[in-house]
Amino acid sequence: MMSDRYAIRGVHLGEGLPKLCIPLTGRNADELRRECAALAGKPHDLVEWRADCLASLEEKEDALRAVRACLPDTPLLATFRTAGEGGAMPLSEEDYFDTVRWFLHTGQIDAADIEYFHDPAARDALREEAQAAGLPVIMSSHDFQKTPPREIMEARLEAMGEHGCIAKLAVMPRSPSDVAALLAATAAVHERHPGRPLITMSMGPLGAVTRAVGETFGSALTFGTAGRASAPGQFDAALLKQLLEAFHTV
Repeated sequence: MMSDRYAIRGVHLGEGLPKLCIPLTGRNADELRRECAALAGKPHDLVEWRADCLASLEEKEDALRAVRACLPDTPLLATFRTAGEGGAMPLSEEDYFDTVRWFLHTGQIDAADIEYFHDPAARDALREEAQAAGLPVIMSSHDFQKTPPREIMEARLEAMGEHGCIAKLAVMPRSPSDVAALLAATAAVHERHPGRPLITMSMGPLGAVTRAVGETFGSALTFGTAGRASAPGQFDAALLKQLLEAFHTV
């Protein structure tokens, strides 16, 4: 059994099938309402609101209110992905922390994404603030340029998974061996820390297989689409659910 600290509104990462998350990438409240409506009939365990996809952060309150009105009972992960890690909106370090801190105190979200590669003291203070508010933290790292060596990926997953965080690592492969290295790193860290859920993926068409076979190697959550993808290589959620179940039953 996983610790309750890893439960996102009753969704326990690391138990059973990898959980399926659908990203919401609308530029304003109206687009987000349409995206929420498109979830009907699409399998999902939780949704991720990508606030960096908004046309302006001035719209964040209306946007979050719209998502919650449409999905009052759906577990909601709030994310601002910075431009350096594949996000849609440039933001200063100070504004990034202010935005994530705003998430934590809305009373409307169920988990928060915090990027690993920021000032460590400020990052850890934000993590503590989130956990004090009772929110699970996904500590994340994204490399859209390359796949680091396996030992670096393992060390990063180890570091991000400390202090009760859920470690998330996404990397870009340049060869099949890069994809294999990501899976091997995931399996090695999972075997060392079976009580810590991990989220890993190799992006793009070359790495798409990693989004479906995570259960075998220790990845506890995967991202599928109900329309627009938030990262390269994502499957349609309905197809992804079929793949997860197929690999689970083999």
